[in-house]
Amino acid sequence: MKNDTTALKVLLYTAGGAAALAGMCAYLVAPGKRDKARRAPFMGRNYAHRGLHRIDKSVPENSIPAFEAAARIGYGVELDVHLSKDGELVVFHDDDLMRICGAEGRVEEKTLAELRQYRLCGTEYGIPTLAEVLAAIDGRCPMIVELKRGSRNRELCRKTYELMRGYKGRWCVESFDPRIVLWFRVHAPEVLRGQLSTRMSSLRKSTKPLQAFILSRLFLNFLTRPHFIAYEIGREPLTVKLCEFMGAMKVAWTSREWKTEEKNDAVIFQFYRPRVKFK
Repeated sequence: MKNDTTALKVLLYTAGGAAALAGMCAYLVAPGKRDKARRAPFMGRNYAHRGLHRIDKSVPENSIPAFEAAARIGYGVELDVHLSKDGELVVFHDDDLMRICGAEGRVEEKTLAELRQYRLCGTEYGIPTLAEVLAAIDGRCPMIVELKRGSRNRELCRKTYELMRGYKGRWCVESFDPRIVLWFRVHAPEVLRGQLSTRMSSLRKSTKPLQAFILSRLFLNFLTRPHFIAYEIGREPLTVKLCEFMGAMKVAWTSREWKTEEKNDAVIFQFYRPRVKFK
């Protein structure tokens, strides 16, 4: 009898501990309040990753022609924004210039005038400013604006918000850096915001192991309460699935095939031509 009582206590304590752990996980990864009206313009759409650029690089990524091509068809666009040394918003993916421009140096260490000297992938096209991209697209399609973390995150957020408020179309923001997502939660709660993430193995290339674990599991959502999760295509941790189950809009990146549409609310794609809308 005594052994049975002891076993029952162990089971109860174990169950209680498991319930507490599950509750803590749910609190940490829960998304922001579900707002169907705010999410509706972005749902069921395909977004051209860095514009509708070509695999042969004749139309480079994050170039004006790439964005114009996407908008002309009706795709949404996803783009990347850095802050230049002199505080200008420029559209460029990498932190440094080597892969795209074949030059040394980091984007945030160059003035806009210096960045104007470089060409994208050996073409005639240069690095555009965010204002130039907005003028080219002219409100024709929804935009996912990824803000790249740097040494002046708050300035980047403030200037992007001030400029994007004048955009005629729909737009939202996303970032790998929870501090950027948090800025929008505090200072611009009306803007749809998303947390970018990927597998721990990928994040470890640029962050410490503990940080990579926390970011890959979305454990800082309790601070940012993102409306959507943009997660790299592949196997997702249980905490990511939990966040989606709790109502987060699910955005997949970067797709190279049609079937990605089946289990996602929006898709960021490249190097093929999907439907404009799938829901």
